Amino acid sequence: MAGVQFADVRKSFGAFPVIKGVDIDIADGEFVILVGPSGCGKSTLLRMLAGLENISGGEIKIGGRVVNTLPPKDRDIAMVFQNYALYPHMTVEQNMGFSLMLNKAPKAEAEKRVKYAAGILGLDKLLDRYPRQLSGGQRQRVAMGRAIVRDPEVFLFDEPLSNLDAKLRVAMRAEIKELHQRLKTTTVYVTHDQIEAMTMADKIVVMHDGVVEQIGTPLDLYDKPANLFVGGFIGSPAMNMIKGRLDPENPTRFKAPDGTALPVSNPPAGAIGRDLVYGLRPEYILLDANGLPGEIVVIEPTGYETHLILKLGGSDLSCVFRERVSAGPGETLRVAIDAAHVHLFDAESGRRLTD
Repeated sequence: MAGVQFADVRKSFGAFPVIKGVDIDIADGEFVILVGPSGCGKSTLLRMLAGLENISGGEIKIGGRVVNTLPPKDRDIAMVFQNYALYPHMTVEQNMGFSLMLNKAPKAEAEKRVKYAAGILGLDKLLDRYPRQLSGGQRQRVAMGRAIVRDPEVFLFDEPLSNLDAKLRVAMRAEIKELHQRLKTTTVYVTHDQIEAMTMADKIVVMHDGVVEQIGTPLDLYDKPANLFVGGFIGSPAMNMIKGRLDPENPTRFKAPDGTALPVSNPPAGAIGRDLVYGLRPEYILLDANGLPGEIVVIEPTGYETHLILKLGGSDLSCVFRERVSAGPGETLRVAIDAAHVHLFDAESGRRLTD
């Protein structure tokens, strides 16, 4: 196993920069997820790590060794792609052992590694089948098994669950996480799905427009987003954001565009007089008969929770209630805000001001 380091890594296609000086330190055995919207540069960064894309500047290290100019076969990595890329004319066993055959590994050793990987992934009884005889989840396991048999220093995953249905994605998330806990191999995983990132990663790297916006544990990013982009990207439903200013006569009140006063527990120094954005997670809006009145726009009962859009403070706010709500669209609902969980962002820079 080995750690991975990106130091001021840059990539341009012609005069167009797509990676703009990225620094990431991935510890040995860590499961790190690169997440961000389409076009943010996360897959390009992974491809540079794999050696499938040349870098324009900076340094990439695997296990302390600079790999900028090394071909993929010499980097001791194994990659699992979005499409399974299985050979249709080969059995599961042959697909999993193909790289070992190319490397002229002894037959007994190759069979041992394939059976070991098959045992981990529950493919023992499928070794004689062909890809056309497998489900999507089974094909993904074969692709993962092909990576495992190589016993690499680093696993790379490029949106491996995108082709699976919702229920199977949940199951495969758990399987990949359990696999990492068992093998403890350094893993770099790319996805645009922040739920995947939150549930699987030891550490998340949030990317946007070719730069790293924030690095941290899933809960660090959720509880203390560095800026408006991270606050809005991490979390589902997304964080509510309302523009306004603190009341200069009472800084514990935030004035929304329509004049509604929203609570603030610890107003940051120097925030008075600045244009701000009031950030609030949906679960911190609480039902309260004596609270602020809002008009129900949409109500979505899910069984365990009730998701609701409420017009309050001149904005449509997403709410998540554990209680069941009997009111309907157009009716008034009174709510309170848990001020201890409010975030204030500078409207111009986007930076979070609260601790």
